[in-house]
Amino acid sequence: MIRHLVLFRLNEGVERDDPRVVKGVEAFRSLDGKIPEIRFWECAWNISDRPIAYDFAINSAFEDAAALRRYVEHPEHQAGVGLWREFATWVIADYEF
Repeated sequence: MIRHLVLFRLNEGVERDDPRVVKGVEAFRSLDGKIPEIRFWECAWNISDRPIAYDFAINSAFEDAAALRRYVEHPEHQAGVGLWREFATWVIADYEF
């Protein structure tokens, strides 16, 4: 199995209630069930107030690297990525477990 972690940081001046952000969150929350390769899916806002913390996280799992690649290339995922590019930056980590 492959764990796929994504941590998002909203751009300076962008708030959680910004309509673009709301739409982006909805796009990612809706992926579970739309993309068959997803084996585990959760996403949520960070609750830590530490200055090094990111704002939003996705924790997901895929059967193997090929399944993860299909997910990354899936049009529904790419649509969400396109939304998030407008207001955030992010980092990822993928590892076997």
